[in-house]
Amino acid sequence: MTALDWAVLSAYFFVMLAIGLWSHRRVGDVSDFFTAGGRMPWWLSGISHHMSGYSAVMFTGYAGIAYQYGITSYATWAFPIAVGIAIGARLFAPRLNRVRSRLGVSSPLEFLADRYNVTTQQALAWSGGLLKIVDVGAKWAAIATLLSVFTGLSLDQDILLTGAITAIYCTVGGLWADALTDFGQFVIQILAGIAMFAAVLGKLGGVSAIWTVWHKLPATHTHPTAGPYTLTFLLAFVFIKTFEYNGGMWNQAQRYMAAPSAREAGRAAWLSSILWFVWPLVLMFPMWAAPLLVHAKKKDASDSYALLTQHLLPHGLIGLIVVGFFSHTMAMCSSDANAVASVFTRCIAPVMSRRARAWDSRAGLLAARVSTVAFLALSMAVATEVNSPTFKDIITVVIKWVAGLIGPITIPLLLGMIPLFRRSGPTAALASWAAGLFVFWLTNYGISGQGTDIETAAPVATSLVLYTLIGFLKPENTPERDRVIGAVNEDGDSVPLSTPALT
Repeated sequence: MTALDWAVLSAYFFVMLAIGLWSHRRVGDVSDFFTAGGRMPWWLSGISHHMSGYSAVMFTGYAGIAYQYGITSYATWAFPIAVGIAIGARLFAPRLNRVRSRLGVSSPLEFLADRYNVTTQQALAWSGGLLKIVDVGAKWAAIATLLSVFTGLSLDQDILLTGAITAIYCTVGGLWADALTDFGQFVIQILAGIAMFAAVLGKLGGVSAIWTVWHKLPATHTHPTAGPYTLTFLLAFVFIKTFEYNGGMWNQAQRYMAAPSAREAGRAAWLSSILWFVWPLVLMFPMWAAPLLVHAKKKDASDSYALLTQHLLPHGLIGLIVVGFFSHTMAMCSSDANAVASVFTRCIAPVMSRRARAWDSRAGLLAARVSTVAFLALSMAVATEVNSPTFKDIITVVIKWVAGLIGPITIPLLLGMIPLFRRSGPTAALASWAAGLFVFWLTNYGISGQGTDIETAAPVATSLVLYTLIGFLKPENTPERDRVIGAVNEDGDSVPLSTPALT
């Protein structure tokens, strides 16, 4: 990177910090910090939802898959996400919005104390929080891997740089800062993506390369599934991403909760889904063509996109691409930090401490900011270990750990809102959670030689079957639990519902 590239990067950091400081004026209490007070426009909620699903893993791990297997990277990643969000636009987004407006909560898990019991809420909160620390740690490692190619800084220095900037703006401005920076990062992503797309087309002979490039690549690069990414893996991923991107990872749930109404939350989901269907095609085309232009040095080809950038783009545009890397990772990590802080502040701390149950608005807001910083610090510490033998590599963490564990943690949360599963109570929720975690360990570490599809699908399938079956065999629905389900399923104006555990 030259002085021009550093100037572009510095300007980006300055704008992100300015947005955070401006957003600070819109945050008056915990509700503003975690759900924007339910005042976020649907289009901003939709774009923020879309952006908070990206990270620099796309330009490392998934770039490596694209380099090795071609369109499999889109068919088994972006496409399942788009389908899952489209399903959630009708099934989950409106209900999550009613969780906020009807039940008066500020955290995606806060209502679970009433839907099941406090024990279930705590099990999901702690396990989900620990998973998010590992997940976000992988994201920091991904952006550090990319930056080390351009900046010459060490991985630890790059992790500290990105984490510190993110901590400042998301701690000061809360969800408003996250959403507004997501929008700015979306604009940057478009500019950077089009610049790389145009550079690759120019190198390969013009617009016609869009359809002629495939004749120069291996025949398998046009197969939707290839290598370890089989049809079983694809179907499992559609199922997993339906849960993950509709609230299972908590940060997306906040975008639905922040919309003014259930209808607006659905519109936000549809916008995010459409963007996931279309935009990754533009971003991934250079990755598919990369084998014709660069030779990856790493075994998993995770450095291929960074090498492509250095090979094709002039200085200044390289800075813009690096800013694009930052924008993806910072969008996801800041939204995750806000979500985990909401769960800790509203669900975990009040159970652990009597003083936390008595926090006033000012104390609650301070706790939210402190817990946000604490989460970011822990995830940055984990990031330094992502490439250790424990985690193996970035894509292993993202696919194996996150995809494998999201089902057991998420199924009781999302299916618990649907009337069809009203009979499933605390026993079903805890059994499905515990069995799913056990099957994850068994298929990934207990029994060697399992394929990626089995490792990914088995935990979520186990959790779903047990959650449904136990609910049928041992129904635990009560009038109080039915009231919670009814509140998030009734159409019409939002009328707050008070229940003992929530008040």
